[in-house]
Amino acid sequence: MAKEEIKYEQAVRELEEIVEKMENDELDIDQLSEQLKRAKLLVKLCRDKLTKADEEIKKLLNEES
Repeated sequence: MAKEEIKYEQAVRELEEIVEKMENDELDIDQLSEQLKRAKLLVKLCRDKLTKADEEIKKLLNEES
């Protein structure tokens, strides 16, 4: 499976939508399971993007020193 290309902001919005559905009891047990799997993937994607951005910023700052 090809790695999904999604922007950080899109991932955060989708996570917020999943949380809202969970809080409003809009998901049955099957949907909940699928949404939790999706949320786990989105959290990993966000974490990876933040880590990469942090590393790039540190690298740029070190180059200027």
